[in-house]
Amino acid sequence: MSALATRTGALNLGQGFPDEDGPAAVLDAARDAIAAGVNQYPPGIGAPVLRAAIADHQRRWYGLDVDPDREVLVTAGATEALAATILALVDTGDEVVTFEPWYDAYGALVARAGGVHRTVPLRFPDWRPDHDALRAAVTDRTRVILVNSPHNPTGAVLDADTLALVVELAARHDAIIVTDEVYEHLTFGVRHTPIATLPGAWERTVSISSGGKTFSTTGWKIGWVTGPAALVTSVLAVKQYLTYVNGAPFQPAIAVGLGLPDAFFADTASALRAKRDVLAAGLEAAGFAVSLPGAGYFVVADAAPLGYADGTELCRELPDRAGVVGVPVTAFVHPDRRAAYASLVRFAFCKRREVLDEAAERLTRLAAR
Repeated sequence: MSALATRTGALNLGQGFPDEDGPAAVLDAARDAIAAGVNQYPPGIGAPVLRAAIADHQRRWYGLDVDPDREVLVTAGATEALAATILALVDTGDEVVTFEPWYDAYGALVARAGGVHRTVPLRFPDWRPDHDALRAAVTDRTRVILVNSPHNPTGAVLDADTLALVVELAARHDAIIVTDEVYEHLTFGVRHTPIATLPGAWERTVSISSGGKTFSTTGWKIGWVTGPAALVTSVLAVKQYLTYVNGAPFQPAIAVGLGLPDAFFADTASALRAKRDVLAAGLEAAGFAVSLPGAGYFVVADAAPLGYADGTELCRELPDRAGVVGVPVTAFVHPDRRAAYASLVRFAFCKRREVLDEAAERLTRLAAR
């Protein structure tokens, strides 16, 4: 869809990357690191300054006491962290449970590891999982329960009862919990709760996050894993044969970002929430039914009220009809589940305000269809 946006000149609300730079202190720290010669391989587990900053971050925000030398691993973004974790923990025939829709890498990574991907559906517009369906999905064959909250593509933030049930089921069936928390600081009115903070969770949880979304540096690809030393060591054993290391001058820069004042994180989430509201209002004015996300970069809209039963068809037409690009939600589900999500489209609102205003105006052309 990004290629389609480039070819047609449409506004790209498909791929989730900001079109503004992150905080000056973070960018300046990267420049300073390059000038200071931080341009060669960092340690395999990550630069000490970043590992210390990650440990401090986990303590500051969540009260987690993490050893920066044994329980932190720096990765090439959260996607490599996910890849290394799944390849380390999942063997042929092991089952991995995720919610559906899911971040598109999950299915490919589980397949590459030889695992079996089981899903629990989230339904438009509230995206709440059915707890009985979750109980049915997790069995003694489950090796990993992969939890993405705040969730991509829906923007849902899982409630406390669901998180507690995940921990309960993981303990009952001796499964490992893997979390994808890259939108942890981009929540709107609800504080993020890492599963690792729940009773009985830490010892069986691999937590994954990154700096790309929080600091608008998605191209730097600086992510991390935290968790018990034995699990982190297993992930490292795979990670060292993927990228080995990455982003030497960006690691101290992300460390600076993690140490920014609370006001930065609050202001960033507030600004993103305002952008969400602009795009959501534009989609509603165009005739879509909208699910207002509680976090993240994306809003999901239902094109059925506009007469489109097929979101993929609409996304192919949107660049010419309205000069806007979105992504059909069916791209994030199993092929045999697409009917339940057929008319849904994901749009990114992590763009400049003037881009969103223009997108909202263009989308009104659909109402005249």
